[in-house]
Amino acid sequence: MTVIAFLGAGSVVFTRELLADILSFDELRGVTLALQDIDPSRLETAELIARRTAEQLGAKPVITASLDRRRALDGADFVINAIQVGMYEATVRDFEIPARYGLRQTIADTLGIGGIFRALRTFPVLDGIAADMLEICPDAWLLNYTNPMAMNIGYLAATAPSLKAAGLCHSVFWTVHDLCELLGVPLDEVDYTGAGVNHQAWLLRFEHRGESLYPKIDELLERDPSMRRRVRMDMYQRLGYFPTETSEHSSEYVPWYLHHDEEIARLRIPVGDYLRISKANVDEYHAVRDALERGEPLDVSRDATEYAPQVIHSMVTGTMRRIHANVANRGLITNLPEGYAVEVPCVVDRLGVRPEHVGALPLQCAALNRSFVSVGQLTVQAAINGDPRMVRQAAMADPNTAATLTVDQIWQLCDELTAAHGDLIPEALR
Repeated sequence: MTVIAFLGAGSVVFTRELLADILSFDELRGVTLALQDIDPSRLETAELIARRTAEQLGAKPVITASLDRRRALDGADFVINAIQVGMYEATVRDFEIPARYGLRQTIADTLGIGGIFRALRTFPVLDGIAADMLEICPDAWLLNYTNPMAMNIGYLAATAPSLKAAGLCHSVFWTVHDLCELLGVPLDEVDYTGAGVNHQAWLLRFEHRGESLYPKIDELLERDPSMRRRVRMDMYQRLGYFPTETSEHSSEYVPWYLHHDEEIARLRIPVGDYLRISKANVDEYHAVRDALERGEPLDVSRDATEYAPQVIHSMVTGTMRRIHANVANRGLITNLPEGYAVEVPCVVDRLGVRPEHVGALPLQCAALNRSFVSVGQLTVQAAINGDPRMVRQAAMADPNTAATLTVDQIWQLCDELTAAHGDLIPEALR
């Protein structure tokens, strides 16, 4: 029987969606679902969701719930990681303290000050997960959803290279999906290839029946000038390749936008947007829990778009799929640093997640990716070496932070954030 462990199962909205996708596959309706979280209340809610979802779908999984990670990992074939170290309170600190210095962020979970400190909080937990998996379930695949994706996969590649890990993010798929809707082109008739780094990959190929769709995007921008008032459209027009993450995300990975009031207005950038999203997630958690207690049915209508259920189904059944995933760069993208995480097309079947060779990215795309990667590499190495100076060097290398603050301000901000996060930050870095 296939055993799927959920770490951070208390992320109940996401867990609900994944469970509905998994149990919608006929071949997975009898799996074992081992739920784990460190919060008893959230774990209880996750278990209620799992049982209600199974009941509504007529599935018969074995469901267990435990606060003990090692117990959840026992016998696991797949481990889905959806933890958020520090939860909402840490996210608020990552926004409010930098804002006092005049540093603007939108999402703050991938790069920049927010991404760096989220990574530093997460790495110690990744150490424990990797060690437990290599001892308890060494053949299992770690399917990581936790951000900062590239830093986390890069860290695991450096510290636990024998661990079978893939980072899953739907940004490439949804970028293509949404562009197809804009252009009026059927998604199932489109061929595409994205490559780069997570949240800053590029559509290198975007074709309908063998013809590039980029001219259609150009026509759309000419026909509707309001479409140009988005960061991604602006970047596409200047770089020639479409970035595969939202405008909110994309704005904070470059030095061009967030430091300028007129650019924020021109491109309608929602500064601090992730605080609203995070608060909405907390509210939705309570709404779902209340609905469960009232005995109301869950919305289990899904179209199986999340990657983890597809990956699990492919590995269990041998059904071949092509997805985009985050893996260590072992010669996959030749003009990005070896060993750090890259996002590339991957074939998935019984043999696992097998990344495709991409070669060299267009120079302008690689140039932006390299500055993105430099921040992550410095953060990873800071944690490995226990070097607080390197944390600050990572912040100095960050494009948005460097465009906004002086070096003295950057160091002071890092000092303040380190103190504010307390023992969530490894002792050597405090």
